[in-house]
Order: sequence, then C-alpha cells, then structure tokens
Amino acid sequence: MYEIVVLSGKGGTGKTSITASLAVLASENSVIADCDVDAANMHLLLAPDFGQSDEFYSGELASINQSQCSQCGICAEICRFDAIPFANNQYSIHPLNCEGCAYCAKVCPNNAIVMHPRKSGNLYKSQTRVGSKMVHARMDIGADNSGKLVAQVKNEAKAIAKETSKEWIIVDGSPGTGCPVVSALSGANFVLLVTEPSMSGMHDLRRVYQVIKKMNIKAGCIINKSDLNPQKTTEIIDFLTIEKIAHLGNFHYDPLFTSAMVQAKTIVEVSADSHQKMQKIWINIQALCIQ
Repeated sequence: MYEIVVLSGKGGTGKTSITASLAVLASENSVIADCDVDAANMHLLLAPDFGQSDEFYSGELASINQSQCSQCGICAEICRFDAIPFANNQYSIHPLNCEGCAYCAKVCPNNAIVMHPRKSGNLYKSQTRVGSKMVHARMDIGADNSGKLVAQVKNEAKAIAKETSKEWIIVDGSPGTGCPVVSALSGANFVLLVTEPSMSGMHDLRRVYQVIKKMNIKAGCIINKSDLNPQKTTEIIDFLTIEKIAHLGNFHYDPLFTSAMVQAKTIVEVSADSHQKMQKIWINIQALCIQ
C-alpha cells in the first residue's frame, strides 16, 4: 500500500482537479482521502454517495446551568474571548467564541459552568462514481482542530485500503503549511506538488517544500498554466532541479479545465491530450513511489 499526498502552497493552482484526475486513473485500485477538511470540494468532481456519516468531536464547549447561576459575572470578566455575553437577564455561552479553555468553569463559585465534548464536524465514507472508495469530512463553522480531523480521515482511508487490499491511497491536502498539511503528510510515501508560474506560486512552493524536506518525503511537481509566465516557469524548473524534485510535467492554460468542472468531471475525462499526459504522469508517480 502506497500513500500519495497532493499539495499546493497556495489555493487555485488546480490541485484538486489534478487529484481527482489521479482518482479517475487509479479507479478501483485506490482509496481517496479528501483532507482539505476546512474547504472540502473533491465531492463536486467525484460524486460520492455519502453512504456513511459519523460525527467528529474534538475539544470542549462550556455551558451554563441557569438554575445554579447567581449572575455574579465573574466568568464574563475573566473570559478573554468575549464568549459569555449578558443578554435577556442572563449570562450564556457564545459557541463560536468559546475556545474550550475551561477557565470560566474553574472560577465559577457556584459550579454552574460545565464542559461538554464539542462536535466539530462530520466524517463520511462513500462510494464514488469512478469506482473507488472515498473518505472525506467537513468542519463545522468556526470549529477548530482540523489537523485532528485530517488524521482521522487518513486513518479511516488506510483501514479501508488494508481491508479491501487497495494498492493506492490518494490524498488531497489543504493549501498552505499549517497543521492540516503536516497531518496529511504523516506516513506519506510521495508528495505531488501542484504549482503555478506566479510570484505567490513560487513563494508558497518553496514554503511547503521546506515542510516536506524536513519530513524526508520524496516529491514531484506539476506546473499548471505553465505558458502564462514562461519566466516564472523557468524559475520553478530551476528550483526543482536544485532541490532534486522530480519535474513530472507541465499543463498549459486550457479552458477545458473550467469546462470539465462545470460538467462535474475531471480534465482527463474531457480532453484526450490531457488524459494521455496525466496517464504518463501517473505511471511515473507509481515508479517513484516503488523505488
């Protein structure tokens, strides 16, 4: 079993479109994990059936027992997050502001405040239209701990892959370099970087590769929209050469990418040329993973 994580330093590079294309090519021999839990959108291209849904709990949320509250206001005074407003003649907890630190519960003289497990999102196990199983999730509005939810998505995907003897786990990571990205990289065999030839694309590619390099994971890169800025494309290729990152290929700007998304399809399903190019990239990725 091999785990491939697809990342981009920034949003808008075409990362999810590329990941979905790999899912089409790998088909039934893969399990797909959408680990971009803060802004999940893989379902728009792979049409999962949301067959199984489980609630995800992480952290705690305060609540006030009004029958025990003396309205002394101590909790509101010490809350640094303004999560305990006074309205309608009572103090109450504002869920979006509460950080679950439990300081209010500790200082309440009447033990009127208790902490409860906090629902932070939902995790789904689905069958996709391309024949593969998919594990995906969605964070609740204002919820925290997306790194933990990513870890749970990956663990579920690994369990399904092991149980069903699938060779590949294909992970769509989130943009940036934060906790969800680090969580997505844990245990990966290979990282596919998707970038674009712009100043921010180059800058964020460097940033995310610093994380990958520290974790000692093999990496390759696709340059999307490579014809829009040839100078930056050359700079990216030079960077890949210096860092010994496999340059897997370039995609020119193509309106068919947008057309495919409008049809809820991947580029490999609407363009024969892109299908052929992506097929070669997929073969190279498999070879690099096995080496």
